Amino acid sequence: MTKKINLLVVLTGVAVGAAAVLLTAMGNPANMGFCIACFLRDIAGATHLHGAAVVQYVRPEIIGLVLGSTIMAFASGEFRARAGSSPATRFILGAFVMIGALVFLGCPLRMVIRMGGGDLNAIIGLVGFALGILIGVFFLKKNFSTLWISLICKPSCHCKCQSTHLFSHIRFDTLFFRYCFSVCLFHDCRGF
Repeated sequence: MTKKINLLVVLTGVAVGAAAVLLTAMGNPANMGFCIACFLRDIAGATHLHGAAVVQYVRPEIIGLVLGSTIMAFASGEFRARAGSSPATRFILGAFVMIGALVFLGCPLRMVIRMGGGDLNAIIGLVGFALGILIGVFFLKKNFSTLWISLICKPSCHCKCQSTHLFSHIRFDTLFFRYCFSVCLFHDCRGF
């Protein structure tokens, strides 16, 4: 079993490396290749959440990753809809992850690709990545938690899932994002 897992990890690394080389050959910037954070930044630009025209593009790579993983989860029977508590905390932590990934080259894929290409600046990103992991381990050891994650069921489902908890969090998220988008719309002359 261990040999199969190790072989799978190696084959996945080879596939991601080959995808990065192929994407670079097809026009992606040489220092990016295959970078999830960069792709998400480009999609945010395409929806006018930032104004840098150079990086405003709906990335087909993200669409392919989301559709492919969803199809594989359904095919293997592993798809489970989940909801969690503390949506504002999760949002803020996610924002810090993206800022770190874009500013400090902390996106693991891009960081490894750049190191593989001989860019020693990526080592700074590796140090920041390691520090972030250590900080996360520190908080986990201090019992940090976002309280609960529960499965989401259909309304007709009579299992032990607590689907009612989801609606209060969706309401908060919806109000929060509605406020953010209204601020964007009213303070930006171009609008969407």
